[in-house]
Amino acid sequence: MLSIGLGVAVVIAIDLAGDAATGSFQSSLTTLVGKVDYEITANAGIDQNILAKLNTLPINARFSPMIEQPVVITGHGATMLYGIDTVAALQSTNAQSSQAGDAGKNSEFDPTQLENSAVVSKELATRLGWSKGSTFELRGTQSTHGFTVREVAADETSSWIGVDIEAAGALVGAPNKLDRLEIFLGPDQNSDAAEKQIRAAIPSTWDLETPGARSEENRRMLRAFRWNLRVLSYISLLVGAFLIYNTVAVSVVRRRTEIGILRAIGVTARGVLFVFLGESLMLGLAGAIVGIALGRFLAGTLVGMLSQTVNALFVTSTPGAVDLGFWSIAGALGIGTAVAVLSAWIPAREAARVAPAEAMRRAIVEHEARIHARRDLIIAALCAVAAYVLAQFGPIDGRPILGYVSSLLAVASAAMVSPSFVNAVVGILRKPLVRFAGAEGLIAGRSLVASLARTSIIVTALATAIAMMISVAVMVGSFRETVQVWLESQLRADIYLRAAGPPVTGVYPAIAAPVEDIIRKTPGVAAVDVFHAFDIRYQGLKATFGAGSMDVIRRYRTLRFLSGDSAAILASLPGRNRAIVSEPFSAKHHIRVGDVINIPLGTKTVPLTVAGIYYDYSSDRGFVIVDRSTLLKVLPDQPLTNIAVYVTPGADKTAVRRILESRLQDYPLQIAPNDLLRRQAIEVFDRTFTVTYALEAVAIVVAMLGAANSLLALVLDRRREIGLIRFLGAATGQVRRMILMEAGLLGLLASLLGLALGMALSLVLIYVVNKQSFGWTIQFHPPVLLLAGALLLVWAVTVLAGVYPARFAARLQPVEVVHEE
Repeated sequence: MLSIGLGVAVVIAIDLAGDAATGSFQSSLTTLVGKVDYEITANAGIDQNILAKLNTLPINARFSPMIEQPVVITGHGATMLYGIDTVAALQSTNAQSSQAGDAGKNSEFDPTQLENSAVVSKELATRLGWSKGSTFELRGTQSTHGFTVREVAADETSSWIGVDIEAAGALVGAPNKLDRLEIFLGPDQNSDAAEKQIRAAIPSTWDLETPGARSEENRRMLRAFRWNLRVLSYISLLVGAFLIYNTVAVSVVRRRTEIGILRAIGVTARGVLFVFLGESLMLGLAGAIVGIALGRFLAGTLVGMLSQTVNALFVTSTPGAVDLGFWSIAGALGIGTAVAVLSAWIPAREAARVAPAEAMRRAIVEHEARIHARRDLIIAALCAVAAYVLAQFGPIDGRPILGYVSSLLAVASAAMVSPSFVNAVVGILRKPLVRFAGAEGLIAGRSLVASLARTSIIVTALATAIAMMISVAVMVGSFRETVQVWLESQLRADIYLRAAGPPVTGVYPAIAAPVEDIIRKTPGVAAVDVFHAFDIRYQGLKATFGAGSMDVIRRYRTLRFLSGDSAAILASLPGRNRAIVSEPFSAKHHIRVGDVINIPLGTKTVPLTVAGIYYDYSSDRGFVIVDRSTLLKVLPDQPLTNIAVYVTPGADKTAVRRILESRLQDYPLQIAPNDLLRRQAIEVFDRTFTVTYALEAVAIVVAMLGAANSLLALVLDRRREIGLIRFLGAATGQVRRMILMEAGLLGLLASLLGLALGMALSLVLIYVVNKQSFGWTIQFHPPVLLLAGALLLVWAVTVLAGVYPARFAARLQPVEVVHEE
């Protein structure tokens, strides 16, 4: 019951925490401007002059300019700044209030005060102790400006500040450039007709979509992340399923006489089947109820961790409340009971099909397990071949579904090979067991083989949990080593600068223009690599477009390519419509070297020839990078977003950084040395996989519970045998050692089988699941010492799980157990 409960708890916790961590993706601007019908977005921003043209269209619609950029609150760090057409928004709100008979709602509206006033979210106001009338100062790219809190937006759990569009434009240094245009249709306006006219009025490279489409795009970006977590969470249930199977199988064996008597006095086979299925149903239901309560508790712990990962890797999202609704409870109950009943089906059906005389025969189940071992080997081979074949296929709807099926078939193959594996290994160890452990070792080994049906299930359950631990550890260890090597080659500059703001994928705050010149004139600076980055959409999916100084990149060799000469590839970019793309972009869009990709930049579509594909692990969205000269020909005013500084050899790097900090103190910048950036990148990586390790730990705990339970059941089933051994002269200490040796053998068998299965699964995770989900090539680097320590720990815990069954066996009274039958 506890095994099912833990499995259900993990599944429901991952689902609830995932829902809360990813938020609703509804813009906080709804509080400021109301429900939006359409949005216009463009790569590299929207020219504000388009408003004049749109306002002349013969449609009933209001067009609201919008700026959404990070900004620094003096003394309090960064937050998100929303710039809106405040006058139009308030006038619209007043008009709606008047129609609703609430004309006095905005009676305090004074357009002359809007330039210096702001609306702040409740979360930010509460955290900083602000209220209506509080004053604060914002530092933008180009200027610093003071504001007064005009209103605190209730029920807003994210951190943001809304100001007038003119003030926002002055702060971010782009008064004529917008991030998007919000469109509000009149109540009598036909949306299809309006959409056609708007599309005809804007450049073809711009996007017109509903806010729901943007939310759906964000959900697609997170789908692979949550899907992989969800699949991992089901491992605990899979291990629990093995244990339910084993529990019912042991129950059938222990109650064989009872089953035979029931059948002999007239109970039908279906009646016996329903007895065992009914018991498993109640076990599953009870376990699911426990799992729901535990899962709700775990979700509250996980939501913050998942939220940090989502914000760091995917998209800005405010975590919401953990909502344990009706469907979550119903789903958990359904999963728990279904796993229990399905796991019990095979042993329950076998119990129902056995004739009364055979049911009362002691070793019928174990005899069948031994004679079917060869057949099971053939099935195992077929499962292994099917697993290999399925691993060769590509993703389905962007998900590595066949990769997961391949992993499941590999587990099935290990389960079917388990009886023969136990026979073979115990046979090899028979002489060493007798030599080093005497009679206890001999009886322990023979007992495991004699109870082959039960032993193989225990080994399979524990081996599955161990295999998942090993496979994920190998995958994460290989990934971590690959990322570290990549960071060493990628982050070769000594000092890195970016505008102050949240370090979120897809958010690239601009750096003020004078910063580059100040850095170049600083003593001790040998070279400066400037970078322009902004979001683009290619074939309906988001990616990042970047432009850098290829001569500096070539000189310091900061990029590694999948193929081709790095220097020659980079030298071919300046002054030409050529680009390099990251491996995830290439994998996602099936791009090869020499292909031509059409990238929308501003109002133009620029054809770029792919000169090379480089390794990148910073984002699964993908990068398209050109030389700076290529970008500035199309978008001459595109601001800088990142700067890398190379210090003159022999110069004091710390001193140079301090000089830069002093000279650039008037600009809101984040200045970080090389080692700090690498350390932070690895911290983000480790935080990302913390949940994964937690899921592994739960699976191991479930398997350990099952091992202890199964060993105790094994002792209970062999009460008469143990009594006979005691009559033949065995001491209580020998009985105790015999059971502990059985536990040790089970741990050894499970570790060996789990190691083999785990290595196979790690190959699927690295070369199939991760490759198809994110497009990353991970080099195989198994953490040998970590794996050895983990296996030793699991073996020790398995032996520890046998302590109570061993004590129980040693306390049995020989006279009572021999006479009980």
